[in-house]
Amino acid sequence: MHSQRLHVVPGQFVVEHLPHATLPEDDDWIALVRAPEGLTVIRDAPPFGEPERWAGFYGGTGNGLRVPGTPAEIVGPLAEAEIPVFVASTYHADLVLVPEHRLKEATEALRDTGHRVEI
Repeated sequence: MHSQRLHVVPGQFVVEHLPHATLPEDDDWIALVRAPEGLTVIRDAPPFGEPERWAGFYGGTGNGLRVPGTPAEIVGPLAEAEIPVFVASTYHADLVLVPEHRLKEATEALRDTGHRVEI
C-alpha cells in the first residue's frame, strides 16, 4: 500500500436510489450510476430535513485508470474500522463517502494507515 493524498470535500451529501428512473428529474446531482435495479444519485444534502448525510474524501494517485488497487487502499482501512462507505470513481480519482457523523473517525483511520488527509 502506498500513501495517498486525500481532501475532505466541503459540504455534505445524500445518496438516493430511484428504482424506476433512467435519468433524474433535474440536473442538481454530483454523480449518477445506472444499474438494472435503478438509478443511484449523489447530491448535495439539502439544508433542511433529516436525510442520511454523507461526508466525502476525494483524491488518490492522479494516475487515472492505470493504477491497480487505488480504491482498495482507501476503503480497506475504513472497512477495518467498520465504517460504511459509498464509492464513486472518476477517471482521475475516487470519491469515498462515509456517514457524516463518522467523518472524524474515518479521517483518523486513514491517517493511521499513512494517508495524508487535508480538511
